[in-house]
Amino acid sequence: QVQLVESGGGLVQAGGSLRLSCAASGRTFSGNAMGWFRQAPGKEREFVAAISWSGGTTYYGDSVKGRFTISRDNAKNTVYLEMNSLKPEDTAVYYCAVPRNPFWVGRSREGYDYWGQGTQVTVSS
Repeated sequence: QVQLVESGGGLVQAGGSLRLSCAASGRTFSGNAMGWFRQAPGKEREFVAAISWSGGTTYYGDSVKGRFTISRDNAKNTVYLEMNSLKPEDTAVYYCAVPRNPFWVGRSREGYDYWGQGTQVTVSS
């Protein structure tokens, strides 16, 4: 089993920044790829970013590329999402997730088995 706890969400003005954290416990964290997704009201859960177990491979959704950065600290069992130049359309609940295959770094939510409870990010215009 894997437990994931997100934090760092909040209310920020457009153009501002936030850093989300996801603390993991259970299955060996350092051996797992990780992902971030988000879901806005009335919309499907959307891929945001993913990172390999080593941190050497990262992928981003088109809507956040160049503004968001995913990183990880395996010593702290934590993955981060640095969000800059935030826009109102970034408003959503943000979730971190662990894939079924720990070595798979992917964009499809169907590949992820474990999810955190989410943290709300609200960007005001």
